[in-house]
Amino acid sequence: MKNRITSLFNIQYPLIQAGMIWCSGWELASAVSNAGGLGIIGSGSMYPEILDEQIAKCKNATNKPFAVNLPMLYPDIDKHIATIIKHQVPIVFTSAGNPKTWTKHLKEHGIIVIHVVSSVKFAKKAEEAGVDAIVAEGFEAGGHNGRDETTTLCLIPMVAEEVEIPVIAAGGIGTGRAMLAAMNLGAEAVQIGSRFVSSNESSAHQNFKNVVVSAKEGDTQLTLKDITPVRLIKNEFYQQVEKAYQNCATQEEIKELLGRGRAKKGMFEGDLLEGELEIGQVSGLIHEIKPAKEIVEEIISEFKATIQEQNSEKYTF
Repeated sequence: MKNRITSLFNIQYPLIQAGMIWCSGWELASAVSNAGGLGIIGSGSMYPEILDEQIAKCKNATNKPFAVNLPMLYPDIDKHIATIIKHQVPIVFTSAGNPKTWTKHLKEHGIIVIHVVSSVKFAKKAEEAGVDAIVAEGFEAGGHNGRDETTTLCLIPMVAEEVEIPVIAAGGIGTGRAMLAAMNLGAEAVQIGSRFVSSNESSAHQNFKNVVVSAKEGDTQLTLKDITPVRLIKNEFYQQVEKAYQNCATQEEIKELLGRGRAKKGMFEGDLLEGELEIGQVSGLIHEIKPAKEIVEEIISEFKATIQEQNSEKYTF
């Protein structure tokens, strides 16, 4: 399939794996890229020397394009950018910050820049900053999220109507049918996170993968909205947060409860009680841990089959 995104990234399928902290290292990124999508290394949880090592290993594992996700709030972002430039990483996905800060610098080094947004307002600001494409992420998504709680179904057509650059849909997408639905709404590709958390190559702890595939509808909730909105599985830590809010805890008390390293404790170290377990609503549709290549093939196969189904007499009026 050829469109502006596949041409921009030089990939076979308009399918991008999200850059998820603690879950997306070089193994996952290279596996998705080798399968025809675009793999992404999530640098937000990595020290500069670790990112350097991860990029080097990814380059050895694939001759296909891959990207690095770069949270703008990362304290050593200048070091990460220097590493990205040194390794000539072709694509960077920026998030959680002002795209104007680094977009020009990255593009001067020949790097394609994509920015993640959760609203039309920030989509337009990203376009003004000169990014090459936008990821528009609905509030169904796992991990950190937008405060407006706009669903992917509503967000994608609103963003596509307001910008000229390509739009990549994210949030609640884990199947070929959902992929086609998002593209029918105006997206030219999809970004998928939760489905790849439960892949063999994901760097997530096995305990976390197991709880993801056992999740049901309603097992996740968007919380911590006054600090940094995040969608979590309702474990013991989540219940502590909810109890604190019910008791009218101050923002400082919530921050103290959150502490440091909660996401690492939950997703990377496998503490299912006290850890922060970030995952999307689509986890209710994930039932099996399998290789990333199989996930890509399954999604694309269903995507193609759904197109044929739409063109069949079943949809003739």
